Amino acid sequence: MKTTVMLAVLLLSVAAYAQDSNLQDSKTDSSQSTRSAALSQKGVDRVMEEVRHELVMLPYYGVFDNLLYNVSPDGTVTLLGEASRPTLKSDAERAVKEIEGVERVDNQIKVLPVSPNDDRIRRATYRKIFGHNVLWQYQFRAVPPIHIVVENGHVTLEGVVARPMEKQVAGMQANSVSGVFSVENNLRVEND
Repeated sequence: MKTTVMLAVLLLSVAAYAQDSNLQDSKTDSSQSTRSAALSQKGVDRVMEEVRHELVMLPYYGVFDNLLYNVSPDGTVTLLGEASRPTLKSDAERAVKEIEGVERVDNQIKVLPVSPNDDRIRRATYRKIFGHNVLWQYQFRAVPPIHIVVENGHVTLEGVVARPMEKQVAGMQANSVSGVFSVENNLRVEND
C-alpha cells in the first residue's frame, strides 16, 4: 500500500513538472517572438533615449571618455567611442543589455592604452581648456560637453560647444599643452 501511494505521488509530481515545463517553454517562445519583432521608429527613439541615459549615468564615465551609440530597428545597439578605463567598456555593455527592446549589444568601445604620459596630457589639457575664461563654465556639468580623448600623445576633442569661438579656443588650448603630438578638434557648434 505504501509503495502504491508513493508511486502515485511520484507520478503526480512528474506530471506536474512536465506541465510546468511545457508552460515555461510556451512563455519563453512567446516572449522570444515578441522580442524578435522589429522596433518601430518610436521604439528606436525610446531605446536611444534610454541608452543615452544609461551611459551618462555610468559612475566612471567622464571627461576623458567618449561614448557613442547606434540603435537599429532589429534591437541591436552598437556601442562606439573610447574609454580611458577598461571597466567602463564592460559597464556600458551591461547597462545597455538591461534595456527593454535591446536584443543584442555590439560593443566596439575602444579601451585606450594605459600610459602615465597620456594621463599627464589629459590632466594638463583639462586644466588648459577648462581653466580658460571662455570655457570654464563647461566644467560644472555632471558630464562636461567637451570630451578630451588622449591616445599615445594625440588629443581628440569631442562634444558640443555653444559658439564657434569656443571651439577655436579649445583647440588652441589643447595645442599649447607640452608633449602633445597632434590635436584633432571634432567639437561641434550647437546651432550649426
